[in-house]
Amino acid sequence: MTSTKKVHNTHIGDQLRQLHGALLDIVSVMNRPQRDEGMVREAGISLDRALFPLLVGIERFGPIGVVEMADRVGRDYTTVSRQVAKLESLGLVERHGSAADRRVREATITPKGKAMTDLVDGARERMGRAIFASWDQRDIDDLVRLMRKFADDIKADVPGSSGGTQ
Repeated sequence: MTSTKKVHNTHIGDQLRQLHGALLDIVSVMNRPQRDEGMVREAGISLDRALFPLLVGIERFGPIGVVEMADRVGRDYTTVSRQVAKLESLGLVERHGSAADRRVREATITPKGKAMTDLVDGARERMGRAIFASWDQRDIDDLVRLMRKFADDIKADVPGSSGGTQ
């Protein structure tokens, strides 16, 4: 049984390397400015591409503080603070003191911002349908289930792990 386990461990190591490569490919595509520009164009909205991921993040994770949002998008919190202020000036988000910690100002989506993210969701669905057009439904179901499981486990920051994928 020991030799099987070693083969299994070697196989897992190879799979983890392949998984890491796939994640790097996905992150690379997702982080391309052209990708956000294409999404904004497909959604038919007018929004600076630098503000786009913040608006979507606030809608998905809000109410959210600037420091947490900066951490999620991998940007400096001072830059994110200025960008959130721009979203607020456009009427897309509002900022309030946190109920848990009054020192923290949290951003929430406004109805105008939600209408915009709804258009983005529609664009994302159209683009996703094109990507998955040749996939079997079972493969899509498996991908969604396994990606959610992976995301939940990696967010749990299992003790003994580095918590990162890079």
